Amino acid sequence: MRKHIYVAATSQHVGKTTTTLGLVAGLLNQGKNVGYCKPVGQQFLDINNLRVDKDTLLFSDLIQFDLNPELHSPIILGRGATQMYLDNPHKFDLHKRILTASEKLSALHDIIIFEGTGHPGVGSVADVSNAEVAKLLNAGVVMVVEGGIGNTIDKLNLSLGLFREQGVPIIGVIINKIRPDKIEKIGHYVNKWLQVNKLPLLGLVPYDQSLAHPLIKTISKAISGKIAYGQEYVNNKVEDIIAGSLVEYKELKKSQDLLLVTSNRSLHNAIRKISGMSETLGLSKSPLSGIVVTGHGKLNNMAKSYIEKHHIPVIQTSLDTYEAVLKISRIEVKINRSTPWKIRRAIELIEQHVDLDKIIKP
Repeated sequence: MRKHIYVAATSQHVGKTTTTLGLVAGLLNQGKNVGYCKPVGQQFLDINNLRVDKDTLLFSDLIQFDLNPELHSPIILGRGATQMYLDNPHKFDLHKRILTASEKLSALHDIIIFEGTGHPGVGSVADVSNAEVAKLLNAGVVMVVEGGIGNTIDKLNLSLGLFREQGVPIIGVIINKIRPDKIEKIGHYVNKWLQVNKLPLLGLVPYDQSLAHPLIKTISKAISGKIAYGQEYVNNKVEDIIAGSLVEYKELKKSQDLLLVTSNRSLHNAIRKISGMSETLGLSKSPLSGIVVTGHGKLNNMAKSYIEKHHIPVIQTSLDTYEAVLKISRIEVKINRSTPWKIRRAIELIEQHVDLDKIIKP
């Protein structure tokens, strides 16, 4: 059984954390003693005056371990860290920190899943790129790439080059976020290339729209908004967006988690229309999980009454409606502790579509 497994990806937002989460949970469900570590992190949180990579919180909940930055998040390359390293590299023994974490975790667990950071070259400036760290850990690499054919193979070849240069063994490749109707075709052609290059295909994971649904608080941050009402509902999820002037029956039918984006002056008419359509459709509750009000001004009494009755969070922003919708559409959604349904779904997808035995057997 492999002791050290390193999960890398061709770029950001490909599904590295989702895959790692599924692997850890899947192996735990098999009764394996699994540990987790994010050797090099970039985005961090302060926990009891200690900095830890934000992804480690997910895994501390999943595996139920006491979060120890020295073990689970030994290096944080936050703002200014690379400049300090380049000015005085002799002051930072980053490799020692990683090896210390690995040694201590190895004494506690039979398998350790190490989660990489960004694309394979991230960390190179401080001599802790994904490839360098994987080699240091004597880990085999699981490479995650987004579904496609030509672009997928090109990115794979480029990314794997760094690991080849370091002499790091590649366990295999997981192709993620594949359109369900393209799985057979993509699997066939990408696997042809993998076989020529002696790389195992570990799994074909379909794209799941639910994993891309943002939360109200994520939307508020993206549009520099302010929660004007319903702070306690900021973890509501959003499945789709509707503009105040374009509300239609079919939109209200298909989802119960819609985000209404409208100017303050059009809010009254939009709510009146949605309320009337909801009654006609026999909906027992509002189809809205949130409202973005663009421009300035106070909410009128009719809007306030509807919002309070249905417990709908409201974001106010100085952006116009077009700008708000554009920024919302560009949000890159990450799994976190506030999205338990995404955690469950991510675990299901990996368990159903990835061959865990191929990963852990040397």
